[in-house]
Amino acid sequence: MKLRAAVPVAVGIFVVFALPAFAATKPAAAKPAAAKPAATEKAPAAPVDSLTRLERAVAKDSTNFDNLYELGVLYLDRERTPEATRVLEKAVAVRPTDLKALVNLGAAHDAVGNGAVAQGYYRKALAVSPGDSVATCRLASSLYAQQNYKESIGLLRKLIVDKPRSHCAYFTLGVAFADAGLYRDAIRSWQKVVEYAPESAEAVSARESIEVLSKYLTGQVGQ
Repeated sequence: MKLRAAVPVAVGIFVVFALPAFAATKPAAAKPAAAKPAATEKAPAAPVDSLTRLERAVAKDSTNFDNLYELGVLYLDRERTPEATRVLEKAVAVRPTDLKALVNLGAAHDAVGNGAVAQGYYRKALAVSPGDSVATCRLASSLYAQQNYKESIGLLRKLIVDKPRSHCAYFTLGVAFADAGLYRDAIRSWQKVVEYAPESAEAVSARESIEVLSKYLTGQVGQ
C-alpha cells in the first residue's frame, strides 16, 4: 500500500485496553458563612480522588497488582505517560502474563515514540492470548506508524478473517486506507466499525471521519 497525501481525518488510534477513567472530585462553590455547628457535630471529611487514593495505596504496598494496574491506567488516561510506564512496569513485574497490563504498558511506550519496545509488549500479550483483538490492533497500529505497512495490514486482514466482527481491526484498517488516499475503502471500513460496535470509542471517531471524507469526496465530484 503506497502512501499518498491524505486529507485531515478526525481519527485517533490510541485506544487503551483499560478501565474507565475515574472522575476527580470538584471543589464545592464558595458559600456564605453559616452558623457554627454544635460542639457534638463534626464536619464531613474532604473526599479523596481516585488518583490520590491509588498513589497512597501503591506507596504503602508496591506489590499489589490491582492497585498498580489501576494507577497505571489512570496515569495513561491523564496523559502522565512517564508515571504510567513506571507503574505498569511494576505491575508486569508482579504479574508477567497479565494481558491487559502488557497491552497498556505497550501503549505507554507507543505514546512516547518507543515503538520497538511497545511492539515487544504487544507480542508478549499475543503469546499469552494468541489472536487477541486489542493486542493485535495495537501491534498493527504501532507497526504502521513505523512504516512497516506489509506486516501491519497482514495482521489486520488475518484478524478480520479469524474474527469478522473485530471492530478495532476495521477501524485501524480504515486509518491505513485513508492515509494511503483510498478514501472510499476507508469509509467502508469505518462503516463496519459503526455497524459492529456502535457505542465504542472507535465508532465515535469513525462517524466523524466518515463525515469528513464524504464531504471531501462530494467536493471532488462537484469540481
